[in-house]
Amino acid sequence: MNYISRLYEISQKSERLIVGLMSGTSLDGLDLALCKISGSGLETSVELLEFETIVYQDAFRKDVQLVFSKKQVDLEKLCILNKVIASKHAEMILHCLQKWNVEKDAIDCIASHGQTIYHAPKRLHKLAEYPNASLQIGDGDHIAVKTGIITLCDFRQKNIAAGGEGAPLALYADALLFSSDQENRILLNIGGIANFTFIPLDGNPSKIISSDIGPGNTMINALTAKYYNAAFDNNGLIAAVGEVNNKLLSAMLEHSFFNDSLPKTVGPELFNLDFINQSMAYEGISQVSPEDLIATLTRLTVEVIAKNVNNFEAPLTVYASGGGCHNPMIFNELKKAMPDVSLKTTKELGIDPDAKEAILFAILANETLSSSCLSIQNLPAVTMGKICLPG
Repeated sequence: MNYISRLYEISQKSERLIVGLMSGTSLDGLDLALCKISGSGLETSVELLEFETIVYQDAFRKDVQLVFSKKQVDLEKLCILNKVIASKHAEMILHCLQKWNVEKDAIDCIASHGQTIYHAPKRLHKLAEYPNASLQIGDGDHIAVKTGIITLCDFRQKNIAAGGEGAPLALYADALLFSSDQENRILLNIGGIANFTFIPLDGNPSKIISSDIGPGNTMINALTAKYYNAAFDNNGLIAAVGEVNNKLLSAMLEHSFFNDSLPKTVGPELFNLDFINQSMAYEGISQVSPEDLIATLTRLTVEVIAKNVNNFEAPLTVYASGGGCHNPMIFNELKKAMPDVSLKTTKELGIDPDAKEAILFAILANETLSSSCLSIQNLPAVTMGKICLPG
């Protein structure tokens, strides 16, 4: 097959079938969203046809954790995992297409986020002569060759090249899908890291604000893995029996990141078990029970989100997505902490809260294939994603 000709044909289509992939910092699994996307830019329309989350096996997760969010890693392991992750993701794609009874020839492209293993914005690495950086592995060429489907990958690099920090990329698709002339909106994602996109009533791209704001589930998940051999705090049941350690909470909230101006980015490179231990040492706290730690970290997530959302003038509607939506201790406490805000999930907008991130990367791929791009946050309008051909 002449894949350049195939790519040209896809670029001319008014409607595309795209499989969007997302594996976040929680390392819980791969989200796969089969999307029918028509139009581009502000005329973009998305229909989610199928969605699946394939949970990572413990052995695979532990393998990735060997190179995840660490300053020093085994480079041989890193090189090997670049292929291994891509091959695993390709197998999952083929499995889902078979399960969904979709021929792979019907798919126009795959939009693969890859697996972030280190995020290094300059505000965190503080090396004056070095720029913002971020690294995702799970190379798109391996996915393209193994599936036989054109693959777009490595989306964050163009954003960094254009002057951004590589995250959050949700702002582009949020602006395309969720602008409203009826209400001011915040699209809140509570994943490993909490981030949001503010979209003003008039939809003016220059007024849109998108930023990471702090920890979502990342430290909660790390604690449940350490103490309970569980991937997450299911339904917030552990936090519910714990008590918030207000002294520790105050110490964590004093970190300079929380006072940095928006937009900003962050990851598990900062918000990890060391962050908890350092905060405890700062306050001279020698011991806190696991359930109290999880209750305190849950409250930290609530406090950070509420502080940022409450800075915006009401009336305001917040549409949440991500794993934190399923944690009643987070979701219900957010309602109390944001009394002037209407808190809903993206389900109210017709988007599955669990599928939203995978859908967003499908949209970014669609924008690139359409040669369409939106200028937001004073960044140049750029297309994102490297194009990998199967042959």
